[in-house]
Amino acid sequence: PAIVDDEQAVIETEFGKITIRFYPDVAPRHVENFKKLTREKFYDGLAFHRVIPENLVQGGDPQTRSGPPEAWGKGMPGQPRVAAEFNTRPFVRGTVGMARMVGDPDSVTSQFFISLTDHPEWNGRYTGFGEVIKGLDVVSRISQAPSNPRSQQVERKIVLRRVYLEKAETK
Repeated sequence: PAIVDDEQAVIETEFGKITIRFYPDVAPRHVENFKKLTREKFYDGLAFHRVIPENLVQGGDPQTRSGPPEAWGKGMPGQPRVAAEFNTRPFVRGTVGMARMVGDPDSVTSQFFISLTDHPEWNGRYTGFGEVIKGLDVVSRISQAPSNPRSQQVERKIVLRRVYLEKAETK
């Protein structure tokens, strides 16, 4: 059986709350990185900047706090990096993974994505570190936000009003 973390993350948005269960057994450094950023309130006020309807939403770039829209998704130089922790958990609806630069699996910083469909092509190529246990309907609504179909960038950023940790619910 999978190890269940004693904490879970909650992301508050204008669309509602998203609750994430972590996978410390297969991605301990990614879980710790996300928790550290959450404890530092790094994510508060950032945004989901990229959406593909019913496919994925992506957020957590510090450029979305006050940077121009053309910088969203590019990240900030000097952000601490986390090396890949590829694992056997498949990318399915609800999986939370860390974004990275194309061609550099060890370039994870703060950007994360939530999958709304199965993505077997990401297995072993991206690090999944958690899953949405409540609020997938919220993620689905966010994915429908008006966006540029080519860049997948939202027309109006969807702010992460508050991201916090709470005691995990036991099954």
